[in-house]
Amino acid sequence: MTQHRKGLVLDFGGVLTTPLVPAAFAFERRAGLAEGTLLTGLYLDPEAIRLTEELERGGLTQTQWNEAAATRLGVPPDNLMGRIFADLRPESTMIAAAAAARRAGIKVGILSNSVGLEPWNLYDGYDLETRYDALVLSEAHGTRKPEPEIFRIVLRELGLTAEECVFVDDTEQHLPPAAELGFATVHAVDPARTVAALEALLGIPLTDEPPDQDQDQHQDPDRVTL
Repeated sequence: MTQHRKGLVLDFGGVLTTPLVPAAFAFERRAGLAEGTLLTGLYLDPEAIRLTEELERGGLTQTQWNEAAATRLGVPPDNLMGRIFADLRPESTMIAAAAAARRAGIKVGILSNSVGLEPWNLYDGYDLETRYDALVLSEAHGTRKPEPEIFRIVLRELGLTAEECVFVDDTEQHLPPAAELGFATVHAVDPARTVAALEALLGIPLTDEPPDQDQDQHQDPDRVTL
């Protein structure tokens, strides 16, 4: 008999929001940059990667990151992070599924590699502190995904073991360390397919009620890749 999980840990950006990459491409178009400039300048360059990881650990402010990234991209630094991701919107399907899970008695936590809260707050308007059972932002703990310690932190916050939980992330590289700890994992690519995978792992329906209007105007049992 399948042992269903009773905890759910969700990444934030790209899981509870619309995807990050289309938002980045939209910024490139607005800024007059060639497509792929962000990827090349910020996410493939070793020094830029180091700066982003330092930001996620809380060792660098968002303003400092904006200034360093702006120099690499040749754009103004003012609120650069906010400008890059201005097109992000709530992913209502996943938000509704998380709410349904909580109504069914599942503990739901958010585990996010944060990007600073000022001048732009990625989490503004999502009421994460009240809508979820745990909120772990990397900058508050000096560690980041995929480092195992941050997974242990969210488990302590939830009061559950990894073997009792499912972890969902749109970044596939974050999944193996969670799986090694005992999480079931879901690679989030398409919201409807992610919800279907969670229904199988949690053993409950997650689509029986419409999304919260406030938020938006047989496989391996331990790993579901969508």
